[in-house]
Amino acid sequence: MAALAEVGSAGHFRELLQQKGKSLVVVHFWAPWAPQCIQMNDVMAELAKEHSQVTFVKLEAEAVPEVSEKYEISSVPTFLFFKNSQKIDRLDGAHAPELTRKVQRHASSSTISAGPNDNAKEDLNMRLKKLTNAAPCMVFIKGSPQEPRCGFSRQMVEILNKHNILFSSFDIFSDEEVRQGLKTYANWPTFPQLYVAGELIGGLDIVKELEASGELDTICPKAHKLEDKLKVLTNKASVMLFMKGNKQMAKCGFSKQIIEILNGTGVDYETFDIFEDEEVRQGLKTYSNWPTYPQLYVKGELVGGLDIVKELKENGELLSILKGEN
Repeated sequence: MAALAEVGSAGHFRELLQQKGKSLVVVHFWAPWAPQCIQMNDVMAELAKEHSQVTFVKLEAEAVPEVSEKYEISSVPTFLFFKNSQKIDRLDGAHAPELTRKVQRHASSSTISAGPNDNAKEDLNMRLKKLTNAAPCMVFIKGSPQEPRCGFSRQMVEILNKHNILFSSFDIFSDEEVRQGLKTYANWPTFPQLYVAGELIGGLDIVKELEASGELDTICPKAHKLEDKLKVLTNKASVMLFMKGNKQMAKCGFSKQIIEILNGTGVDYETFDIFEDEEVRQGLKTYSNWPTYPQLYVKGELVGGLDIVKELKENGELLSILKGEN
């Protein structure tokens, strides 16, 4: 059975990674106050039974801050995957099916690498094909659009944003296998790389040329204006809640409280996890002139946050407002 270890210091963490060498190590950054973390610890225990060659580790994020800060852990649960003391992948949030898939993929790549690697190459190419087709416009960069980690990636993001192009991104620092494999797959040795409909357009110099010639606007899909996007989202359901997490798993105490109140009314509602879209998270604050979350909307109109909802409940007005009667 695989070890389900608990790490209590930065030194212990470094020592464990060094000991395991090429073996896969999966680290759960967790907090005892978060119920979703407790659930994911149970998932880890089950995975440990199935993957004896993998080391599963629990690390309390707030108890070992130097490790959490080093790997930019901003919320729990977060999972990091290591081989040879190097981070090869990351998963944010309590997504048991995705955690299982990542463990299976990285664990199998460990066993395959010991023998003929034709199957491994085939699996990687399939994965790269899926990634390059994950959105109509995909850019592979160092870092994220919000925090590019090299000048070329920053320029690429700035050009795409300037032209109001709708794109998704992949941080090549988060997965060394993708970073190296994409160079061969695309026959393009550097990053960033821009793909449209799964086809490589090129790197920063090509994108600059396309911008200068006016072709960039015809090649890449356009994004809706942010205000239009927010209007659509706030009207997606008669009652819409923008929160940290979702109705099945709130990721902060305020969101959890408002979910409990809404569930008690029996009114149907939908949620939007602001952790899933930084543009929406920041844009909605200005759109609604309301700086905090959660935010509750009825028929596209802002009702307010947790305090307002509590007041409406105490006054007996909440149900009629949720039904659109006021």
